[in-house]
Amino acid sequence: MEENSNSANPINAEQRILELCAQNPDGISDSMLQQEIPQISAQQRLAALNRLLSLGRLDLLKSAQLGIVYRLKDKLALSSALSTSGDMDEKLVFAVIKESGNKGIWIRDISTKTNVKSTALNKTLKNLESKKLIKSVQSVNANKKKVYMLYDLEPDRSVTGGAWYSGKEFESEFVEILNEQCYHFLVQRKEQIDEKFPHDPVMRRASSFVSSKEIRDYIKNLGISRVELTTEDIETILNTLVFDGKCERTVTTKQNEQIGLYRATNFVIEPKKGSSLIRLPCGICPLIDNCHIDSIINPQQCVYMKEWLDF
Repeated sequence: MEENSNSANPINAEQRILELCAQNPDGISDSMLQQEIPQISAQQRLAALNRLLSLGRLDLLKSAQLGIVYRLKDKLALSSALSTSGDMDEKLVFAVIKESGNKGIWIRDISTKTNVKSTALNKTLKNLESKKLIKSVQSVNANKKKVYMLYDLEPDRSVTGGAWYSGKEFESEFVEILNEQCYHFLVQRKEQIDEKFPHDPVMRRASSFVSSKEIRDYIKNLGISRVELTTEDIETILNTLVFDGKCERTVTTKQNEQIGLYRATNFVIEPKKGSSLIRLPCGICPLIDNCHIDSIINPQQCVYMKEWLDF
């Protein structure tokens, strides 16, 4: 319900149409738009198209195969239109923002580079945003800090935080679920290989390694992620398992590309079973070699053992 509501929003409708036009550089017909975004009514779609045409973001053309189509206007044409119709402040600000790429630029840095005063700069940014030439994106790196970039750019992961952030909130629960599922997959694979090669330790080790791409596909098939996870995202999770000593990593090369391989490892002492043994006072007692049941030094009269048992 919420997804439909968001898609029907005029701003989101315009952005979705621009994305579809970008995916179809030869143009997209109204029937194709209706098929791709059925949740947007014909009236909303027409309003969004008319606004994009009036802003100079789209061209209306006739195609021999598709009839009337909407095509994304060339970015060079947009820049050219700005250079002829925009005022000097808009030209300066647009140029600085364009230079920043998909990492964007903070308003204070724009002011420093253009020497445009605060009031005029805010007005200029609003004008460029209304023309859909630029957009503001909330950065996860600083509280209430927005950066500006060209409208059609996908923000860099350093700005959005990638898959681990929802808005500015770190999705710790989501990360924990991924961590558990990745480890579960590795353990399951190891158990299968152990059963298959019970008397061949070399083959067991070699066959129990799994590529990060294979684990990514497994997570994708589980359907537990609301966002598209990349292989790099999964490797970030797998590396935390390596640091925790739950799995090991190696690298292989295939067609000049390095591929990360991971396998579950056995604990020398299982944490739940071994924690009490590790804390046993005998393990660090310098007199352990002289400690016997019939000796003066014995476990029955050991004050350290008594304190440990009472604890």
